[in-house]
Amino acid sequence: MGQHMKNKYTAGARVFKALCDENRIAILEQLKAGERCACVLLKNVDIGQSTLSHHMKILCESGLVRGRQEGKWTRYSLSPEGCERAKRLFDEFTAASEGAVAGAALASAGEEALLCR
Repeated sequence: MGQHMKNKYTAGARVFKALCDENRIAILEQLKAGERCACVLLKNVDIGQSTLSHHMKILCESGLVRGRQEGKWTRYSLSPEGCERAKRLFDEFTAASEGAVAGAALASAGEEALLCR
C-alpha cells in the first residue's frame, strides 16, 4: 500500500474512531448548537475532566471539532470543513455504483475460490 493511501486510511479511521463512542456523540450533539466551553461540556456529560480531555483530543484529531484557548478554558466548536470531509468520506464508502458492486463481488468470489482450495 502506498503512503498516500495509508494516510487516507489513517485520516478516515480517525473520523470513524471519533464517531464510535456515545460520550463523543453526546459532545457533538451539544456542539451543534454552537461553540461551548469545556466547562459547559463537562457539566452536560457524566464524565470527569481528564476523560473529557481525552474525548476532545480524539474529536479534534479527527478534524470534526476545533478548539481555541480562552483563559484557562478551551472553547470547542464543530469544524464545518471537518464535518464536510467526514460526509464525503462516508459517501465514498457507501456510494459504489451497482456495476462496481457486482464486479467487486465477482472478483472477490474468484479470489476466494483461488485462496480457499
